[in-house]
Amino acid sequence: MTMKIDEIKNGIVIDHIPAGRGMTLYELLGLDSLDCPVALIKNAPSAKMGKKDIIKIDADIPVSFDIVGYVAPSVTINLIKEGSICEKKKVNLPETLTNVIKCRNPRCITTTEQELSHIFKLTDRENGVYRCIYCEAAAK
Repeated sequence: MTMKIDEIKNGIVIDHIPAGRGMTLYELLGLDSLDCPVALIKNAPSAKMGKKDIIKIDADIPVSFDIVGYVAPSVTINLIKEGSICEKKKVNLPETLTNVIKCRNPRCITTTEQELSHIFKLTDRENGVYRCIYCEAAAK
């Protein structure tokens, strides 16, 4: 069974999101607050991946490549102009994440010093492990 989602004229398509990670990306990017059409397609069939998620944003807005790279470093970001792909971008795991995730360590200084930014550094690229720069607690 296939589903038809209309093409977008000017905007962004985030493709090849691992199945099940699309909603996390949707939430971290704050797409729920946009006043434009946004489609989140879950478990779409994929020849390469088996199943994948896709996000289509029908507006030319800035998207944080750091957030996208953190959630799904294997994605392709397609920039759409006048109904055609004008540019394809690949993302990688960012070296640092600032105010994307919060430290879970209750003894971390970010718990008591609310104005401090939550900063995580990539410590293990192969496994995608990030650690808080203040207390070294691992994210997730």
